[in-house]
Formats: sequence, structure tokens, C-alpha cells
Amino acid sequence: METSDCAATLDTHKYPFPVMTVGIMGAAGGIITEETKGKMRELGHCIARRGYVLITGASPGIPHETVLGSFEKGGIVVGVSPALNLEEHVVKYNSPTRGYRSIIYTGSGLMGREIENIRSCDVVIFAGGRSGTLGEFAIAFGEGKIIGILLGTGGISEPLSDIIRMIDKNTGAIMSYDSDPEKLLTKLEDLYRETLLQQYVRLMETHNPDSTPSPD
Repeated sequence: METSDCAATLDTHKYPFPVMTVGIMGAAGGIITEETKGKMRELGHCIARRGYVLITGASPGIPHETVLGSFEKGGIVVGVSPALNLEEHVVKYNSPTRGYRSIIYTGSGLMGREIENIRSCDVVIFAGGRSGTLGEFAIAFGEGKIIGILLGTGGISEPLSDIIRMIDKNTGAIMSYDSDPEKLLTKLEDLYRETLLQQYVRLMETHNPDSTPSPD
């Protein structure tokens, strides 16, 4: 596993939580090239090998290719579904189930679940994408997330750097770009260790991991 040197470290024996969570956002439909499918499968492999938790909107298309890649390597995958329950997930939304360790049913619909999806991730990777992905990017960018763009996957991900320049607003979001899944993950992990992990270390060092029962 390739990591960077950083002052912030978390004793994973004492604090097995948190594990870095990686969100994958991209087109659920449309034409996906074999090259893009290959990149997403490899991204899933990389996420699983590094022991990250993969989070998607439990949708088909580009995100599901990543799920299948992680599944092939025994990775942990969590889906954030727009559905109210499993029946609605598979019947109403015709959404996938293969590869998921757990599916969270929000009952919020396709657009409503995007906020929960984004907020559950430490870092968010965008690949390909259409209007729905653009909406997810607006949330991630507006909430100051660590964001990775997997180049070479087409869709709205390619012009996002131009869109950011047009927005001309500092939200605290940190951007990273690469066409290689492994290199992009390394960059994002470095950013995570330099920023979020330091916050997590401070919180976990002063927090009772078993919490305290309420007196009520």
C-alpha cells in the first residue's frame, strides 16, 4: 500500500474507526466505453486492496463497474439507495445488488439521496457523468469535500476544471486530477491524511469510543 508520510496517524488497534471512505460518482446510464469500464474496475481493485470502504449511490453504470471491481478483490462496499426498501430498490429503480456488503435505504429518491451519499464519504471521485453527476459535484464542491477527477472517462468530468474556474468561489474543496486510478487514490489519501485524518485523531483522542449512556 502506497501512502505518504504525515504527522497525523491513528492507532488502528485502539481506534479501528474511521476507515477512509471513498465515494464514486458517475453516469448510471448512457454509453460507457470498454476503456472506461476497465478504469472503473481497476479503481475498485485499488480501493479494495488498500482497505478503503467504497460508497456509491447503489446505481448501475459507472459506479457499479467500480463496485464489481472492489467485489472481485473482497472489498467492503456500501450503497446509498434512493429506495425505501429492497423491493423498491430492485423493482422501481431496477438497481443492482451484486457486490454490496450493505445497502442503506433512504427513501429520498434519486436526487434526494445525493446529499446523504456525498456526506458519507471522506473523499469523492467523479468519473464520466451526466446531469445527475453534475448535481453531485455541486454538492461535494459546495460542502468543501476532497474531490478526485478520474480523467479519460468522458462525460462532465472532463470539463469540471473549467466549470470550477467559472464558479470562481472558494468553498474549501480540494481538487485532484489523474487518469491513473492508483495514482489518483494516492493523491487523495495524501490529502485525507493531511487534513481530515488530523481532525479525526484529535476527536478520537478525546472521545470515549463507547460513548456515555444518557441519564434519561
